[in-house]
Amino acid sequence: MPPTQGFGTRWELSGSGPPLVLIHGLGLNRKTWRWVRPSLERSFTVLAYDFPGHGQTPARNVEQGLFLEDFIAQLNELVDTVGFARFLLAGFSLGGHVAQAYTLAHPQRVGALAVLHSACGRTPEERAAIEQRMLASIAQGPAPLVPAALQRWFTPAFGAMHPEVLDEVGHWVAATDPRSFAAAYGVLCEADQRLSPRLGQIQCPSLVLTGDEDYGNSPAMAERMANAIPGATCAILSGLRHMALAENPSAVLGVLKPFLEAHAARTAPTAQDLSKESA
Repeated sequence: MPPTQGFGTRWELSGSGPPLVLIHGLGLNRKTWRWVRPSLERSFTVLAYDFPGHGQTPARNVEQGLFLEDFIAQLNELVDTVGFARFLLAGFSLGGHVAQAYTLAHPQRVGALAVLHSACGRTPEERAAIEQRMLASIAQGPAPLVPAALQRWFTPAFGAMHPEVLDEVGHWVAATDPRSFAAAYGVLCEADQRLSPRLGQIQCPSLVLTGDEDYGNSPAMAERMANAIPGATCAILSGLRHMALAENPSAVLGVLKPFLEAHAARTAPTAQDLSKESA
């Protein structure tokens, strides 16, 4: 797991098969995918990594802010380092926005796109709520936001039965570099506004997924996103909130894995790629 040159990105590569890149969300890290990775690794070569200031990736100087373009550059540097020319791409929450932005910036490299629990077309009230949390993160850092976040992310029944999972996820958030967290929160606040007008330009097979109780990334948002992306499929998981990956990985895999497997052949080099290699 060597760091990449510019971003010092920490990453893990595991499994075998067509290449698949997994992108985590705000305040989390590559372990976000640990509940579904064992299954995915049986079908794919899985690359998971940490955002700047998240997990084990060092923080960057964010005095000038942090932008979607920074996340695109980090991912592009990483896949070049690992040697993925074309791959399947799945992003969760903020990672879903990064995945969309990367697909728009480098369409020739993404064979299929999966967007999990990401926002699209927030109402003024929804935008005001997330902006308030972003301002709180600037003033207080991530730790004070953890209890409310866990309530939004997990159903009460799951939290009562599995407090150790909530403790683990809460620790990830609290351990995030405060400046990186606040800067990334700013990206999360405005990403849907930037990306929504361009979703019609995404041409690869796409899946949009959320939980019916994920109120910040609602079924209405998922349906709006899927309707904007040509030919996209929309899946709504029953009885789940934001962290469905941890709460019911089987439900997520039941939709995500068949989609990825159906489009795995799209990671193969094209005739144009081969002609470039022989030139």
